[in-house]
Amino acid sequence: MSQLTLALAKKMIEAAEKEAAEINVPMVISIVDEGGNFVACHRMDDALLVSVDIAQNKAWTSVAMKMPTEELAKATSDGQELFGINTTNSGRVVIFGGGIPLKENKAIIGAVGVSGGSVKEDIQVAKAAVDGLEKSSQTAADVSN
Repeated sequence: MSQLTLALAKKMIEAAEKEAAEINVPMVISIVDEGGNFVACHRMDDALLVSVDIAQNKAWTSVAMKMPTEELAKATSDGQELFGINTTNSGRVVIFGGGIPLKENKAIIGAVGVSGGSVKEDIQVAKAAVDGLEKSSQTAADVSN
């Protein structure tokens, strides 16, 4: 894999949507490439409209900061060294969980951002998307061997 394709993004979205349906929370799932460029976005029926921008910005933040957005919450609290970073980049930096960078051999190849539930639920569904990518990558490796 080395490039995050639309086909892989769709598999990730499918895995995330399945998890969101299991917990009965409509979500928005967004996938970006290693440059933070839009690859795909999926809004489940009845997901909050505000979640579209939030999910996209969580994914972008994960690529831009090279870390899960949940880790930013600690570093950006009052008195911490990154306090106020969420006011930069036209307010695009999200400092709560639901964004996770996607890695291959320690290199970031993109990110997923999820919004629509509680932060805990967003993280849970984002992790399901990451698991979907890992399963797709293993399947592709098995086929090529």
